[in-house]
Amino acid sequence: MASSPRRVGAEKSKTRDVLLDSVEKMMLDTGYASVTYRSLAAEAGVTASLVQYYFPTLDDIFRAAIARYTDRNLAVLQSALQKRAEDPLHVLWEYSWDEATSALMTEFMALGNHRESIRAEIAEVTERVRQLQMEAVARKFGPDARPDGRLSLGAMVLLITGIPKFLNLESGIGVDTAHAEVVEALEGYIDSVEPRITQTARTKRPRT
Repeated sequence: MASSPRRVGAEKSKTRDVLLDSVEKMMLDTGYASVTYRSLAAEAGVTASLVQYYFPTLDDIFRAAIARYTDRNLAVLQSALQKRAEDPLHVLWEYSWDEATSALMTEFMALGNHRESIRAEIAEVTERVRQLQMEAVARKFGPDARPDGRLSLGAMVLLITGIPKFLNLESGIGVDTAHAEVVEALEGYIDSVEPRITQTARTKRPRT
């Protein structure tokens, strides 16, 4: 006879939120390696058995933290895209800088290098974000458009959202050669493809 599935704490509860708040704090303060059942229980002021009730494995903890973090970010992105429907490329550029420089996302990415299930979770949520980005750009330009006459929408979105991540990775190891020049060039490119309608502060450029 097959055993019944293990009961897991409700996905919507104050205790679960407290645990995930504690996970985020620990990752930011001391890194993902510091998160264990005992250390998380101590941080949250609960028992280790209660932590395990909500999250049967450590990977469950991290996957839940990634999912909640992504939901928050998606809500921010969706709101910005709705308010600035005529500026989707500029919105994606600004959003991608915020995402790339997030210390918590950096920890998640580092964790993904060591845990296959976490890497798969990051890939899945990245696809969700990319889909939202593509839909917003397609609404503005049309699904098969090539607004600059060369790049497809997919390639354009990848360029605009990928450059901040790449530059941030280099900055993290102290490399910033030509970063400011690349940022200025790409901002000029975005302006040429999508003349700015909503005036917002420019992205803070890397040091020269």
